[in-house]
Amino acid sequence: MDIILREDCKNVGNKNDIVSVKTGFARNYLIPRGLAIVATESARKVVGEVIRQQSHKAVKAMEVAQVLVDKLNKLTVKIGAKAGETGKIFGSVNSIQLAEAIQAAGHDVERKQITLSDDTIKELGSYEAKVKVYKDIFATVKFDVVAD
Repeated sequence: MDIILREDCKNVGNKNDIVSVKTGFARNYLIPRGLAIVATESARKVVGEVIRQQSHKAVKAMEVAQVLVDKLNKLTVKIGAKAGETGKIFGSVNSIQLAEAIQAAGHDVERKQITLSDDTIKELGSYEAKVKVYKDIFATVKFDVVAD
């Protein structure tokens, strides 16, 4: 079934993309939640017009995103955590703490944009995380987990 996405959906597509998905997924999940609409001819024309109008905005957004990527690639943040003598952290470091540290450094990043290289970070050390800045534009942020 062809649908038009109203919002970015992870592993499906981005806003205003026309994608083919299984009928059950579209009818039971995407359409009832308002994430997509059925791709009829009139809906395709409307989306085509919206895409044409937003194309110049996308170019400007990509330029801004590239500047942010350059800044984030150079950035190294420190995250404090309580740790034992062996270097193990009590708890773990997650994307929320990293997002707060990046925001404290002066960059506007949400936790949903961050993907940690390791699933759980439970030891002191240096790590990297990917930050989705724009559709297919990612930055790599280096961060150090240090003892408080």
